[in-house]
Amino acid sequence: MGTVHAGRHAAPIQPVDAGDFGDARALIQLVHDRCGISLGEHKRELIGARLGKRLHRLGLRTYAEYVRHVERDGTGEELTILIDAITTNHTSFFREPQHFTLLAERVLPELAARRTGPLTGWSAACSSGEEPYTIAVAALEAGYHQVRLLASDISTRVLAKARQGVYPLERVEGLPRDLLKRHFEKGLGAQEGLARVAAPVRQMVEFRALNLLEITSLNRSFDFIFCRNVMIYFDKSTQQRVVAMLERHLSPGGYLFIAHSESLNGVRHGLQWVAPAVYRRRV
Repeated sequence: MGTVHAGRHAAPIQPVDAGDFGDARALIQLVHDRCGISLGEHKRELIGARLGKRLHRLGLRTYAEYVRHVERDGTGEELTILIDAITTNHTSFFREPQHFTLLAERVLPELAARRTGPLTGWSAACSSGEEPYTIAVAALEAGYHQVRLLASDISTRVLAKARQGVYPLERVEGLPRDLLKRHFEKGLGAQEGLARVAAPVRQMVEFRALNLLEITSLNRSFDFIFCRNVMIYFDKSTQQRVVAMLERHLSPGGYLFIAHSESLNGVRHGLQWVAPAVYRRRV
């Protein structure tokens, strides 16, 4: 297993002058414009709590100064730090397991019967990688080895973790023992307490930094798309924009999976409802 470096200890949050209310609105607008996340002015206290230590570290005293700092950063790294601060990257292996059962027992057999060649999927908000690796494991367990996955996220930080495929053992302890033996490697020595996704699983996944709001066309289509637990951050107009983009990237008869906590109510689309939080593009 590759070397895993421990993160730095975070500095304590220091008091920060939040500036006038307009400063908060400018930051909220920046976040919405760049990545579609709708914070709302009622989240000002949350913003201050999560960004306070970052502003202190940068020597900035107002949100307005921080907005200018993000806008001047041509690398995009500060935008990633901002997004990571205001969102929750909570994920796990086999989260909402009904989706993976449906994928293995209905979706993959149906798709494989209709075509030859590899099946293609997209984990469109993959965070630290648990979702695309779960998709790959579910496909292998069901006997489908010719599955190729794109996994994307706006955060380059979580993508770096995802590419490593290394997780604390407690993140996989709830998985069946035989599945762990087939698809994970247990760390030894300096890597004790860690588990790494096995190479055959990792090789099924291509990770790529993508902003869902900036995608017009990826010049490819997918047999199924997972876009779960991201639209909860979007307002209705942004949801409409993202769903339309996802629908364009589905092959005829392809499936879209969203989270059970999300809904397409009020969003215009041409997809057919299949099961809770699962939709299908018409053939």
